Amino acid sequence: MIWMVFMAVTMLLALVGAIYLWTRFHRFQVIQRISGGRKVTAWLIAALPFLFAGAFLYLDLLNTVIVLIHLAVFWVLADLGAFFISRYFKKVNAKKKTSEQNVSDTTEKTLETKPAETPYYAGIAAIVITALYLSAGWYLAHHVVETDYVLTTEKDLGTERLRIAQISDSHLGATFDGETFAVHMQKVQQAEPDLVVVTGDFVDDGSVREDMVRACRALGELETKYGVYFIFGNHDKGYFHYRNFSESELTEELRKNGVIILEDETSLIDGRFYVIGRADRSELGRKSMEELVRDLDRSKYMIVLDHQPNDYVAEAAAGVDLVLSGHTHGGQMFPIGWIGTAIGANDRTYGQERRGQTDFIVNSGISDWAVKFKTGTVAEYGVIDIM
Repeated sequence: MIWMVFMAVTMLLALVGAIYLWTRFHRFQVIQRISGGRKVTAWLIAALPFLFAGAFLYLDLLNTVIVLIHLAVFWVLADLGAFFISRYFKKVNAKKKTSEQNVSDTTEKTLETKPAETPYYAGIAAIVITALYLSAGWYLAHHVVETDYVLTTEKDLGTERLRIAQISDSHLGATFDGETFAVHMQKVQQAEPDLVVVTGDFVDDGSVREDMVRACRALGELETKYGVYFIFGNHDKGYFHYRNFSESELTEELRKNGVIILEDETSLIDGRFYVIGRADRSELGRKSMEELVRDLDRSKYMIVLDHQPNDYVAEAAAGVDLVLSGHTHGGQMFPIGWIGTAIGANDRTYGQERRGQTDFIVNSGISDWAVKFKTGTVAEYGVIDIM
């Protein structure tokens, strides 16, 4: 329901933005010159950019809409900025006219007609700023970085330092294929993790079998002390079931490569610490946090993998030590993260938080769902040292 509302609002904003942009394109001098002063012709020429955008709407609806919305927003801001700057200089000029009695009528007429001859700087600025802003967003979405955390515990881990690598929200096929995922895993391997955890949305509805198989093999190629653990996200089992592999085939490929799948299950590792993998919040009949820890030894360190960061109160009350999540994409596009936090869509959108004795970390994801830009965060994998 939330996603339906979000998409409806997004499309409405895109429509309003497109109408506004049409009126703005009409103001460019070049269009006025080409039209020869004919109003209808000028408006038709101003509509030509939307024919070009229409091709992109067909190829990639969501990202084209995102570009249109950003261009409209920056254009409104540029127009407002130009308006206030114009008012300021008009006041300055008015004061000069009052103090300078020798200003001629000719000069006044020249000053009055100058704005019509001035290039539409606000429009040019809006286009340039949008291009730069979304180019940076494209880079942030496609350039994966390592984000490090250091946590402490008084519990015995059986080692001076337990290093966990967290991979989340790869949504295979969104910003990279299976082969590129394997390249990212080589970087993860360089961190020399003791344990690797995949916290959901490994694949998406648009993922293809070839990428899925290669990515599963890449997980199996990781050399770790304690192995690779996996939980399902809300996209892993598929919403629309049009991809060319099934949930059971995904499960088979993961297990074939030695990946341990936990779905409301617990694993005691080396007799020292637990990894607790929760079923996704979207699953009916998901066990409560209290049920999952009821029979566990509370003296041992407990790591919870929970795709959606939406159960912090219960997880902190259960006394677990660390909860690792993804799902939010770190807010993805500014200001979505702020809005999500304000309306309580998630307990946390990104980063680290501590409640009682429980540490929470939300990973922004190594990729994205459908959207090709990240302007509110970075693409990342996490490396967590527990000491």
